Amino acid sequence: MDTPLNTVAVIGLGTMGTGIAEVLIRAGREVIGIDISEAAAVHAVTAIEASTERAVRREHLTEDERQGALARLRTFTDLSAAADADLVIEVAPESYEIKQQIVRELDGVVRPETIIATGTNALSVTRLAAESARPERVLGLHFFNPAPAMKLVEVVSSVLTAPAAVAAVTELAYALGKEPVAVGDRPGFVADGLLFGYLNQAAAMYEAKYASREDIDAAMKLGCGLPMGPLALLDLIGVDTARTVLDAMYTESQDRLHAPAPILKQLSEAGLTGRKSGRGFYSYQEPGSSVVVRDALTPLESGQQIGGREIRSVGVAGSGTMASGIAEVFAKAGYDVVLAARSEEKAEKAKARIGKSLSRSVEKGRMTAETAAKTLDRIAPAGSYDAFADVDLALEAVAEDLEIKQQLFAAFDKVCKPGAILATTTSSLPVVACARATSRPGDVIGMHFFNPAPAMKLVEVVRTVLTTDEVHATVREVCATIKKHPVDCGDRAGFIVNALLFPYLNNAIKMVEEHYATLDDIDAAMKLGGGYPMGPFELLDVVGLDVSLAIEKVLHSEFRDPGLAPAPLLEHLVAAGCLGRKTGRGFREYARR
Repeated sequence: MDTPLNTVAVIGLGTMGTGIAEVLIRAGREVIGIDISEAAAVHAVTAIEASTERAVRREHLTEDERQGALARLRTFTDLSAAADADLVIEVAPESYEIKQQIVRELDGVVRPETIIATGTNALSVTRLAAESARPERVLGLHFFNPAPAMKLVEVVSSVLTAPAAVAAVTELAYALGKEPVAVGDRPGFVADGLLFGYLNQAAAMYEAKYASREDIDAAMKLGCGLPMGPLALLDLIGVDTARTVLDAMYTESQDRLHAPAPILKQLSEAGLTGRKSGRGFYSYQEPGSSVVVRDALTPLESGQQIGGREIRSVGVAGSGTMASGIAEVFAKAGYDVVLAARSEEKAEKAKARIGKSLSRSVEKGRMTAETAAKTLDRIAPAGSYDAFADVDLALEAVAEDLEIKQQLFAAFDKVCKPGAILATTTSSLPVVACARATSRPGDVIGMHFFNPAPAMKLVEVVRTVLTTDEVHATVREVCATIKKHPVDCGDRAGFIVNALLFPYLNNAIKMVEEHYATLDDIDAAMKLGGGYPMGPFELLDVVGLDVSLAIEKVLHSEFRDPGLAPAPLLEHLVAAGCLGRKTGRGFREYARR
């Protein structure tokens, strides 16, 4: 295995194969591109020419470097062209029959020391290796799309793979400027193993008509900082590809979270496979286009048909970070705000926290000192909820405890004037239970802000079966006024974001429990392969393991799905008092401040 992997054959010149070929030639490797379709090979060369031309325009590459790279690419339509390769990477369609045939034929073509890598993300590397006379030379090399941009490469070993082959391919990945992560052979590996369960749940959520495709995608982009929403991502990956990956994952795990949502089958069999066909969850300008066009499901742009109530003043109940953040948001938007807590002192401290936040905004040049002062003057601290007598919207941001919230709503009911809207910021409790604590359940709605409220643009607007259309319309209008993006959802555990986010986090914990991958590798895989701003364990430690466990328990209780049961490791850490950054130790240890 001392021979450097200088000549690489890439079999299958679709989007992924073309991207891998470009990465290799730009890194100085000789590339033999092979595709049974001559048109595909021509298209690949054209695509690489265009991509490298853009790189020159952006000064990422010189023209001489571009010409040198293009000279290192040769294309063929016959597998025999791989005879001189030190490494073969196959990225043929996700079919055992096709890939097994390629592996068998390569035995008669390549040298004994040549490494054969499969780019599969759904099929068993072990099963493919077993087709070769030299299974120790077969492994998985899973790039992510688009290959030139994405840093992650999963290097997949089967039980038959020689360590020397893994070492050689890992060294190549580093030479290509990639971040290799070593994983074992199971469908989805790390990144897709976590990603596709989440995508599947999003598809099922849409299929159940719980929320619109636009709201689901906006919620995950704005609430979690993801580069794409799940349904748009399914269209990019290919609905048929996603179904294949999920089928393979479910066959192994028997976890209902991996059982492909029926809509994936319906779209696939109708040929609505996403961007490549011009239509999937969304409709596109043409096949292969990324431009979404209006269709029958696109929301009307005329806005609310129902007029809302006039909101001039807002009451915010609570004295914590979320309460003060929400009060700041409303005051910045010009509303008069009553910030009420259990004591005058707590309310004053919450207002002081807002003052510090506004001062930071002034220091950063985001607002003038005069504007900050006027904003702070709009906030009136109070030590009693009696101060909510004249507010048009009363919103609570107290502890996530149903009994406490119900008592508070009963107090709102007595204090607030007729016609006032009563809102809860709960992230996991039933909004209708708060509504039932009042004599006016039609006026009660959920407004789930995200932390930190001044920075996060998303608000989940949660209607119960009792909420009136007028109240719903009013809250959406208020969201527009405070410059937040509202997404509509029904009153069930987790709403949109937490219902999709926390099963993904729970599955990451299960991977560690099973010793499949390390915390660091999983975090790296999701940041580099999925474009996530934080890895799952970084995020869990920030959110708080106790908070995460409580949400997992609520989801499990509501949906009764065994796959949603909290991972035992999470329960053990919480029992041990390891709650994340706030205690100095969670999945990782932190320096005490």
